[in-house]
Amino acid sequence: MAWNEPGGGKDPWGANNSSDGPPDIDEALKKIRSRIESIFGSGGGGGKKSSGGSGNKSLVGLILTVLIIGWSITGFYQVDEKEQAVVLRLGKFLDTMGPGLHWNPPLVDSVTKVRVTEERQYSSQGQMLTEDENIVELPLTVQYNINDVKSFVLNVKDPELSLRQASDSALRHVVGSSKLDEVVSTGRLKIGDEVQLRLQTYLDNYGTGIKVRKINIQEAKPPSQVKAAYDDVIKAREDKERLVNEAQTYSNGIIPEARGQAQRLIEESNGYLEQVVAEAQGESKRFELLLSEYNKAPEVTRQRIYLDAMEEVMSSSTKVLVDVEGGNNMLYLPLDKIMQSSSSQVKLPAYGSSNSNEKYDSNSSRQNSARSREGR
Repeated sequence: MAWNEPGGGKDPWGANNSSDGPPDIDEALKKIRSRIESIFGSGGGGGKKSSGGSGNKSLVGLILTVLIIGWSITGFYQVDEKEQAVVLRLGKFLDTMGPGLHWNPPLVDSVTKVRVTEERQYSSQGQMLTEDENIVELPLTVQYNINDVKSFVLNVKDPELSLRQASDSALRHVVGSSKLDEVVSTGRLKIGDEVQLRLQTYLDNYGTGIKVRKINIQEAKPPSQVKAAYDDVIKAREDKERLVNEAQTYSNGIIPEARGQAQRLIEESNGYLEQVVAEAQGESKRFELLLSEYNKAPEVTRQRIYLDAMEEVMSSSTKVLVDVEGGNNMLYLPLDKIMQSSSSQVKLPAYGSSNSNEKYDSNSSRQNSARSREGR
């Protein structure tokens, strides 16, 4: 039967309680004090001095009990889902605690809680020199979290300070091996990957327990002291690219045209070659035919050749000088004037002028005499 049920029973303090009410608080404290005194012992003498010493010992025992209870309570701690706890016992690594409620003896064990799943971020900015000796001001953002909580807590005194110094060192090493165009334009992604790889190597060698997730390199810009000169360099580079593009465009237009002209000249020369060869072959064939006719009738053929040659020569000449036999005089025949006179004389009869008829008769007689002399 339970101690607090009707009908009596034994109370939890070790005494019978025949009353129906709750136990007396004072009586309970006396019981606790007696238990503590039994543990630490009581004075052997009687009287006031003996009772005073016993009371002091009881008070000390009570205080110790309260301290022990408080010390035990302070040993409880809660580890969050995003955290892990590193437990050291008397300065030596003991264990790593995961999420939940845990207890470790205070003053004996020290507990360090670290957020391991939290995405942390570190930003820096500094001036550095590129491979082609240009100064750039480059902002950098490092995103990281804790990969090994034991290494993060124990291996390095200040791992995040080590991260800052290592990131600056890695960035300066990579930028110092790159040219300005790569830093300020399309090479930033490549530089970010190289910096992340080198930075993670440094952190692993230090044993920081930090995992680099992402390196973001923002837009690089020159220092304010040299910004004007830097802008001039950028403008000159843009002008250079523009001129190169214009020259390339002109080259793309002129080269095909020149090639077409060259091909046309080649085709014309080939055509001329074929023409000359064909004419030569035709002349050779004509000469062979003429030779066969000459062998048949030499005099007639010779006269015919002479007349054809004279006709060809006279058709392209405007003035002719004829050597007259039996004297030192030469007959001058202005064929161009004669042809003009001939064309004008054809129109004169339509006007009915007597002078024109006389002039036509005189010109006609001179032409007939010249022809007769030419024939001689």
